[in-house]
Amino acid sequence: MSQGESGIHLETSLGYLLKEASSALRAAMEEVLRPLGMTVTHYSCLELLAQRPGLSSSELARGAFVTRQSMHVLLQHLEREGQVTRPTEAPVGKVLPARLTPRGRRALAKASAAVRSVEVRMLAGMDESEQENAFRALQSMVRSLRDDPATP
Repeated sequence: MSQGESGIHLETSLGYLLKEASSALRAAMEEVLRPLGMTVTHYSCLELLAQRPGLSSSELARGAFVTRQSMHVLLQHLEREGQVTRPTEAPVGKVLPARLTPRGRRALAKASAAVRSVEVRMLAGMDESEQENAFRALQSMVRSLRDDPATP
């Protein structure tokens, strides 16, 4: 299939470059988390619970960019491992709010340091101003895509 004038040119496509950066970031994070017995999703779940205690399985799934089913399986595993606790019965409705245990906080501390080292490496070629500009640009892109889903 040849690309016409309306085709995407991978060498100059910002969307393709973002996907490539995302893939490289995930691979680097997996590499530093693997020795800790974690995946990116596992780490994301712990980080979300540290910053927003009491999130439901559905809220965690959205925050970690996975399906509810995947998060449900992960939460069951984390409960068995003693990193997360949830009530046996929902305090309100069907939601079982999750919270980190002390074991989960210790695991998160190690994982956060590992992930931070990846972020430092990723940003090493940028000064503070460039990092701030990149942050604002990415925020703008996300807002634009979420605010107007009908845009082709």
